[in-house]
Amino acid sequence: LSEWITGVPRCLGPNVYRQVPEGGWGWAVAVAFFMVEVNTYGILKTLGVFLQDLMEEFKESNSRVSWVISISVFIFAFTAPLASLLSNRFGYRPVVMMGGFLMSLGMISSAFTTSINEMYITIGIISGFGFSLSFLPTVTILALYFSRRRALVTSIASSGESFAIFAFAPAFTRLKEDIGWRYCLLVLGVMQASVVAFGVLLRPISIESEPAKEDSDSLSLKQMQNNAPAEDQMLEKSPSDSAQQQPDPSAPKLLDFSMLRDRAFICYSLFGLFATLAFFAPQLYIIELSKSRGVEPAMASYMLSVMAVADIFGRFFIGVVLNRVRCKKTHVLLGCVVLLSLVLVAFTVVWEFWGLVVCCALYGFFMGTVGSTHIPLLAEEEVVGIQKMPSCVGVYVFIQSFAGLAGPPLGGMLVDVTQNYGAAFYSCAAGMVLSAVCLALVSVAKSGACQRVSRKQERSQNAEEEEKMSQDSTPLDFLEIDLSENGSVKQAKDNRSGI
Repeated sequence: LSEWITGVPRCLGPNVYRQVPEGGWGWAVAVAFFMVEVNTYGILKTLGVFLQDLMEEFKESNSRVSWVISISVFIFAFTAPLASLLSNRFGYRPVVMMGGFLMSLGMISSAFTTSINEMYITIGIISGFGFSLSFLPTVTILALYFSRRRALVTSIASSGESFAIFAFAPAFTRLKEDIGWRYCLLVLGVMQASVVAFGVLLRPISIESEPAKEDSDSLSLKQMQNNAPAEDQMLEKSPSDSAQQQPDPSAPKLLDFSMLRDRAFICYSLFGLFATLAFFAPQLYIIELSKSRGVEPAMASYMLSVMAVADIFGRFFIGVVLNRVRCKKTHVLLGCVVLLSLVLVAFTVVWEFWGLVVCCALYGFFMGTVGSTHIPLLAEEEVVGIQKMPSCVGVYVFIQSFAGLAGPPLGGMLVDVTQNYGAAFYSCAAGMVLSAVCLALVSVAKSGACQRVSRKQERSQNAEEEEKMSQDSTPLDFLEIDLSENGSVKQAKDNRSGI
């Protein structure tokens, strides 16, 4: 028993690698991320099946009920900097486990609410904060375990959201008829408690490079220092010793708002801001849109399942493509965003059943390509790079929060005004078009920044070369300095003795 107890900290402690492992314990982290996706985005996008029930229960309008999802998405994204700060300060594991507890608490509490305002607090604030604490640390640590396979593994692991929508939408549509929507929320809350257990799998990772080999000159100098008197060794201090006492300038900050001066990061953040308008409203309104266009209620819930299946294929497809392409990955993402914009426009003009099915399939496919890659692509050098990702991901998602707050209510307001559920997709299409423009500007901004950095590096290198040449022009041998010092000391002693 004692051996097992002493082995637990070793099993749950940090993993130390010489280089990015491209697997290992990273596969366990990928499984944890899959389940986090199921219980965050998967459940959040499934709540659309309860939209009509909440409107009838609380006698509220479409836009008022949609604020439940909107507030949850807003808190999810708005507290992202705090989630990054806490995970960098206390570690990924305890933060994710606390997030699982909060999302479960909020969902279970919502089953006992008596007004829509109370649900704004339970699902909107409490569960929304739990979503943030669970999702962001998990996707960040998963990116640290992989480099070459990062896009593929992240895309596959993020498909948990799609599997959840595929299974939950028809299941809870049928289940609420038997037990009611309140007990359905209790079931969802109990399921979300599993995130606490999966959070244990998030072992921290440490990449330690191999010690550099010293050349023969440094070795001989060290041998001479070892042969020197003890008093001289106490007075001398090697450069490596002083370097060890200095803080590591390459260590990532807990939260890096300095990236707001990076034009490429700003453009990429604006892309995420406008794209978020289309991330939640289609799933929220597609069932009611189908009903309004003559689809039977039992068949309308399967529209979400069609989206989910196509979403899975989209995630696998983009993962394979990004793992093999040689062009900039943001260019591949840009093509998917443009096609997604066209599909959102198609929702407004299609009326028959099979036309809606095709639109749902295309939307799910391209939504899978965009939704699974927009956060992991922060780790690419064409955006911010893997070193800055842990401290920048919170800022990026924080900027998205405002679109998450406006997206569902904006669609609901258009529906209430026009009495047409297709109007909600106009705002989604407009946001996606603006996001495509901002994403296209990322490469332009990054190339300009790289040129400025290269000019600065060239000037600094020239200055270092000039300084080195000036030092090399008057070389001094340390043995000559030592002899001259001894001679001066001996001469001083002779003078004193003569006196």
